[in-house]
Amino acid sequence: MNIKDNFSMRTVRKKIIMVSKIAGIILIISYIVSTRLPIGEDFSFLLWLCFVTVLVLAVDYLMGRFISKPIDKLSGAARKMARLDFSLPCEIHTKDEFGELSESLNKMSQNLQQALSQLQTANEQLEKDVEHEKRLLEERKELVDSLSHEMKTPLGVIRAYAEGLQDETDEAKRKRYSEVIITETERMSRLITTLLDLSALENGAAQLRPERFDFVDFLETVAGRLLIDVPDADFVLEYELPEHPVYVNTDRGRMEQVLNNLIVNAKRNNKSGGILKLSLVEKAGLLYFSVFNEGTPIPEENLSKIWTKFYREKHSKYSGSGLGLAIVAQVLSMQHLEYGAENRPGGVAFYFSLPTVK
Repeated sequence: MNIKDNFSMRTVRKKIIMVSKIAGIILIISYIVSTRLPIGEDFSFLLWLCFVTVLVLAVDYLMGRFISKPIDKLSGAARKMARLDFSLPCEIHTKDEFGELSESLNKMSQNLQQALSQLQTANEQLEKDVEHEKRLLEERKELVDSLSHEMKTPLGVIRAYAEGLQDETDEAKRKRYSEVIITETERMSRLITTLLDLSALENGAAQLRPERFDFVDFLETVAGRLLIDVPDADFVLEYELPEHPVYVNTDRGRMEQVLNNLIVNAKRNNKSGGILKLSLVEKAGLLYFSVFNEGTPIPEENLSKIWTKFYREKHSKYSGSGLGLAIVAQVLSMQHLEYGAENRPGGVAFYFSLPTVK
């Protein structure tokens, strides 16, 4: 061990020993000096006592700096860690045992904070998974309950006509009974397919596949198939469309489903000989679609209910499955698009908007 190591201040023990040695040497020298001063013995002793007092205060300051303050900082940091507060590190930068302990405490604090953060993330993910499973179970139960409820009527009709078919000898009635059974069977098939499709959209099993296309041409195609050259047409068709292509980026198949449901809904609820108007307006980067039909207005308190599954408006002219508008709402909601329905003079309008692209 060399002389440099002997006088090194890298440990608390050496700091204390060094301060004690220096204090002892200073105390002895001060006593010798005070006794040899050309002054009275009492005054000499008083002077030496004052010097000792100053020396004790200096030693106390150094001990507080070397020991008490670092211990207080370490204790405070440990208390914060015990309360899971890792916001402030322990600020001790000495090169002794307290500095090493402070560095170790800070590393432990960082590790605990990281572990706690990972645990919190895992817990949040677990809660989401549990909530997702809970929602899936609720959706499955709702699906079963809805199917059970909706199947009662067609199954009852099928059973009644099947029993009648067994005992009926008239060929014309047997044919009519068979047609009713086939119609109700197809109705059940469409209902199940639509309900499963809606359930897939709601639980995320069905994803949207956006693509860029001209919405004006797209609407003309869909509306033309549903409204033009319809043999049983009993309405006056009006339309307002841009004279130039307007492009959007969305799921083409799902938006066709949306337009189908909205236009068919308007056509079936339109009064005899009434106006059915399609409107498509481009404004400020958005494309606004609306379909208006003349007919009985929807009570204001029911406007928000028409988007829910199996809801049927009492004043509606037809009896649908109650799923069409629910699918419209789900598809538009998945894209965070604004949509709604409102009563206008003489009828009802359904609308939505979507952003345009170049």
